[in-house]
Amino acid sequence: MTNTSQISAEKKGKSEALLKIRDTSLSFTQYASGLRQTELKVISNLSMEAYSGEILAVVGSSGSGKSLLAHAILGILPSNAKLSGTMEYNGHDLTQKKKEELRGKEIVLIPQSTTYLDPLMRISSQVIGCVEEKNTESRKKLQREIFRKYDLKPEVERMFPHELSGGMIRRILVSTAVMSSSKIVIADEPTPGLDEKNLNETLGYFKDMANRGYAVILNTHDIEAALKISDKIAIFYAGTILEIANTDDFTGEGEKLRHPYTRALWNALPQNKFQAIKGQQPMQDEVIEGCFFYDRCSTRNEVCSKCIPHLKMFDGGMVRCNNVS
Repeated sequence: MTNTSQISAEKKGKSEALLKIRDTSLSFTQYASGLRQTELKVISNLSMEAYSGEILAVVGSSGSGKSLLAHAILGILPSNAKLSGTMEYNGHDLTQKKKEELRGKEIVLIPQSTTYLDPLMRISSQVIGCVEEKNTESRKKLQREIFRKYDLKPEVERMFPHELSGGMIRRILVSTAVMSSSKIVIADEPTPGLDEKNLNETLGYFKDMANRGYAVILNTHDIEAALKISDKIAIFYAGTILEIANTDDFTGEGEKLRHPYTRALWNALPQNKFQAIKGQQPMQDEVIEGCFFYDRCSTRNEVCSKCIPHLKMFDGGMVRCNNVS
């Protein structure tokens, strides 16, 4: 299988990826009737990479497992989780111990929920607490500079989370990530329910982070929002990546896109054909022998029903499809 780093290495001449995920699968042990154990597989043979100074959008429907992918990277999965495959950070194995060392420092999560902040702590204490700098005055100065940048007034420092609006809390969470010494920022569904103004403002924060050298992973169901700021789009479907495309591949009727599902998503947008795709994603407990997209694909063949395709390089991107060679 072709190394996914070739996309950026060939196209942009970039160095090695900061984060590499290879053939990663995630399942949960569950108990059915009679204490019978079952395995619920939520991520299957997933591969992707994140580069410093770039935004990689992982685009998939709500509830499809994008948050679990973020938790797997951070090492905050429950005890009944089984994780396989490999992850590397900065050229070294990203073990559970390493994840715990880096979490909140070099790898930071901007969570989906605005209830993430401690309701009993003042905002300033929560933001400053993530910085390793021992000099209190230096930390305070940095926090105030960042608050000014994100249009947070001085009085916000002494407020509690319940006194802030949803938009202000999102800016606080972004400030916390910027305050840390992070190199990778994972933003998990940061834009639901935002109006156009606040949406663009929030997306601008992540673009600013990428411009400052962060590797940003943006988990979202909103492909239009992702296309506004991302360098690459990873299409997440049934717990795996079907395609990794450059944002400039999303044009016309999707002629440059490699997977039929990606083209279907693009053509379903109102400004395009507004054409819905029939069917639904497989359920997590379904046993699938062939391609995950088989039942919905208009170009399927017999091989597709029997063989799970590998993610391979094709025409400047990556695609998981038996009909592409």
